[in-house]
Amino acid sequence: MLFEIPGIKHLEKNNFFLIAGPCVIEDEKMPGLIAERISEIANKLEIPFIFKASYKKANRSRADSFKGIGDLKALKLIKHIGEKYQIPTLTDIHTIEEAATAAAYVEILQIPAFLCRQTDLLIAAGKTGKVVNIKKGQFSSPATMKFAVDKVKSTGNEKVMLTERGTTFGYSDLVVDYRGIPEMQKNNIPVILDVTHSLQQPNQLEGITGGRPDLIETLAKAGIAAGVDGIFLETHPDPTSAKSDGANMLKLDLLENLLMKLVRIRQAI
Repeated sequence: MLFEIPGIKHLEKNNFFLIAGPCVIEDEKMPGLIAERISEIANKLEIPFIFKASYKKANRSRADSFKGIGDLKALKLIKHIGEKYQIPTLTDIHTIEEAATAAAYVEILQIPAFLCRQTDLLIAAGKTGKVVNIKKGQFSSPATMKFAVDKVKSTGNEKVMLTERGTTFGYSDLVVDYRGIPEMQKNNIPVILDVTHSLQQPNQLEGITGGRPDLIETLAKAGIAAGVDGIFLETHPDPTSAKSDGANMLKLDLLENLLMKLVRIRQAI
């Protein structure tokens, strides 16, 4: 047992857990439909499931990009989804003030990769007592993420997770170094592979991030083989119409087949 998350009795080394959902709360109906379908699949395959959705998007390439439906409205919707489907929920925070606000609605606070060095933000998240998932910066080495973990733990909160989401490779691409998985696990905390964000192709001239969703299965299989504790991915019934990160999302009707393959790989190792 690593630590408890409300809604999931414990995280065990002999199984992987799933963090999944839409990139952002884009309306009142779609997130619930996505959560319902993922829950059905996860229950069938006996995979612990955490619902993920950003209540707002603070990091967009262009000023006219979609940012959300309203902070409190989105947070209340995430909380409702968690209660309805009896699943723990996760959302991003971006400022010190957001930590306490979001903590009232979700079980897990996520620190975006670009903010993983922000000391005050990490400490504010830790002080809420919630589980804190820190995404490894695209500019950070796996070994130096121990300092981000230490910042959260300095508050007395031991419930920390780290997420690999790719490393900057040139101006407009990312690469996953799987050596980082066991390196970050040296902190004795769960380590997650964010498959879909690792396949982003950022900094496009059009101001819209690209992606390689055709490689989702390849990265996810490699992550399970490398021993990750959890898999993170964003999914949508129609990624082409998603209001954020559609270029690297997994189409929802492909999720069950992918997870079945990942379960078999986990069982094999």
